[in-house]
Amino acid sequence: MIGRLQTAVEYTGTDSSPWGELKLISGSANMPLASKIAEILDVGLTDPRLRHFPDGEINVKIEDSMRGHDVFVIQPTSPPVNEHLMELFIILDALRRASAGRVTAVIPYYGYARKERKTQPREPISAKLIANFITLAGADRLLLFDLHAEAIEGFFDVPTDHLSPHRIFAEYLKGLHLKHITIVAPDAGGGRRAEAVANDLGAPIAFGYKRRPDEQSVEVIAVSGDVKGRDCVVVEDIITTGSTVSKLAAALRNQGANRVLIAATHPVLTGDAMDRLRKADVEEVVVTDSVPISADKMGPPLKVLSVAPLLAEAIIRVHENRSVSELFR
Repeated sequence: MIGRLQTAVEYTGTDSSPWGELKLISGSANMPLASKIAEILDVGLTDPRLRHFPDGEINVKIEDSMRGHDVFVIQPTSPPVNEHLMELFIILDALRRASAGRVTAVIPYYGYARKERKTQPREPISAKLIANFITLAGADRLLLFDLHAEAIEGFFDVPTDHLSPHRIFAEYLKGLHLKHITIVAPDAGGGRRAEAVANDLGAPIAFGYKRRPDEQSVEVIAVSGDVKGRDCVVVEDIITTGSTVSKLAAALRNQGANRVLIAATHPVLTGDAMDRLRKADVEEVVVTDSVPISADKMGPPLKVLSVAPLLAEAIIRVHENRSVSELFR
């Protein structure tokens, strides 16, 4: 898929959009990804001139005129989440005040997504609050990538496109020539994500059952499905501490799984997550570059696939007012 998307992007720089010329801006959250997207589209990145005052406050001074242009702001809200959110808000506000024709926030990773509903009394719905801030700051449209909960897409009162990584993972897994493959959802909530990959591969699905004694720990109780003697791929959206996937991998091996791989979209990888993954009984951990990965975390078992071609194609389709959903048909 990645190769096909790269050849499919044919932006010529001509005015084929009612929103004016395409412009790209990136915050500091994931400059390598933004640079890849700019290279694929052959569109330069406009410098937002992000600066910090001595007290830590963020300042922006966009270098080029944005008046009447179709501007895409690339900024995952990955750790440090609050810093990157403030950058996004301030860039969006600057663009609105600069009379941009339309502003699309491209958010490859959406922070605060775990709280999309109340599970206990007196809790916030943080994902909705962040959605309100983004639109209030000046986003006219959203490009989102593998949200933790699909319901978050409905929190925005502006048009949104929600992209899925399932074909990126499926194409890579096909190249591994796995035999007797089973796709594993870590819990019921991840069923649709796992189903999308399973459908592309024509594979059955198994489910993990887990519980959280508290917010900091997880226990894998059981695995339901045919995993004995099979190559199992656990499909997850976020790896934060690595605890869930490591324990699920151990449970799969205990039930006779042949090989265990992890396919996770967002490698947040906090603290000693990589130590857990390196010690886990997994053959490979396949992730995307939706968030940056530091050099000390690179290497086995991590395999990084780029989402830049998919995001670049989606940006072109939004810019030219064409269907984004066709990418997944």
